[in-house]
Amino acid sequence: MAKISSAVFCSHVPAIGAAIDLGKTADPYWVPLFKGFEFSKQWIKQAKPDVIFLVYNDHATAFDASIIPTFAIGCAERFPPADEGWGPRKVPDVIGYPELAAHIAQSVILDEFDLTIINDMKVDHGLSVPLSLMFGQPEAWPCRIIPFPVNVVQYPPPTGNRCYNLGKAIRSAIEKFDEDLNVQIWGTGGMSHQIQGPRAGLINKEFDNRFLDRMLSDPASLAKIPHIEYVREAGAEAIELVMWLVALGAMGPNPRLVHRFHHVPASNTAVGHLILENQ
Repeated sequence: MAKISSAVFCSHVPAIGAAIDLGKTADPYWVPLFKGFEFSKQWIKQAKPDVIFLVYNDHATAFDASIIPTFAIGCAERFPPADEGWGPRKVPDVIGYPELAAHIAQSVILDEFDLTIINDMKVDHGLSVPLSLMFGQPEAWPCRIIPFPVNVVQYPPPTGNRCYNLGKAIRSAIEKFDEDLNVQIWGTGGMSHQIQGPRAGLINKEFDNRFLDRMLSDPASLAKIPHIEYVREAGAEAIELVMWLVALGAMGPNPRLVHRFHHVPASNTAVGHLILENQ
């Protein structure tokens, strides 16, 4: 049967993708950030996922103001990179897993979580930057990937509790899929940052590290953080951290910490990264 073996949590700052694409990873500004992913790139070569269920948010590329699904699941065979205003990133197309995605959609919807089923979609930096950080610049991504966009752009985003419980439903769905698969679940976005208004550039390292601590010490408590606390303490875009809770909810009890990294700044964002393995 399919099993979730591990979870990867990672910020998806667009400037990181630009640094990779433009060959600037050895620049002094970027060296400390990419050093924090050296272990991760070696770890994933050994972990060898068959499928990655990747939770991210669209940045007005696949969706616009005319339709904004709270939760969506990519059920297509292939997802090309989106043009975010300066041409698509020169990264491989994402190869999906329609059979598993459709199975998850059916199971999760019957568990009373409403998903929007997407059969044609381009994917932006929210999905591709974490893949680049973990896999580098391959000719093709080394496994199949199911994109799972979550609305954290248009108010109201889903609550942390809703996301955490959705993760549990996703885990149940995956474990009912009758194929021997090593599945990883990735939660992306965050950490503290705000990109507009009087508080633009806000970063709160203390909030970020408390959040990382609680990922292991008291994960259920993170589901209780209200939206206003994210915004007040860590900036408007810190609400992206509810997407980490989808992946956290999908993990088993007492996962093992494999790697932890936090770096400030990357552009105007605090970068957080965590790898957990089920015991």
